[in-house]
Amino acid sequence: MARIRIELPAAFAFRTDVPLLISHINYGNHLDNAQLLGVVSEARVRFLKSMGYTELDVDGCGIIVADAAVQYRAEAFHGETMTVDMTAADFHEHGCDLAWRMSDQASGREVARGKTGIMFFDYGARQKAPVPERFRQRFTAS
Repeated sequence: MARIRIELPAAFAFRTDVPLLISHINYGNHLDNAQLLGVVSEARVRFLKSMGYTELDVDGCGIIVADAAVQYRAEAFHGETMTVDMTAADFHEHGCDLAWRMSDQASGREVARGKTGIMFFDYGARQKAPVPERFRQRFTAS
């Protein structure tokens, strides 16, 4: 199987810092792979909040995670603070990718990069919904 290679965008729209807690660490004494996705989820919630949204209300639509890809680059350890950069990219009719990079705040060491595919969802009708135009316009060139 070919290795996953994730190309990151040239710029990110959002940055947040998340400290690593002991609950993020596995028996290898480094950031657990499942917990890494939890840190990215925290960053996603903060990203949406920075624009006045929640995961249940982006201009009237909710979001659901459709897929995720991760490329690990280095270990991370308890007590370190991860800087997570994030932006929306690669839009399609019903969603987009949230591209992200996680780095150690103190050293700048890249820990992981990835993208989370999100789909907009009408929870009342239980069906996918088009990308809200105002959200799309925040990330696409005029």
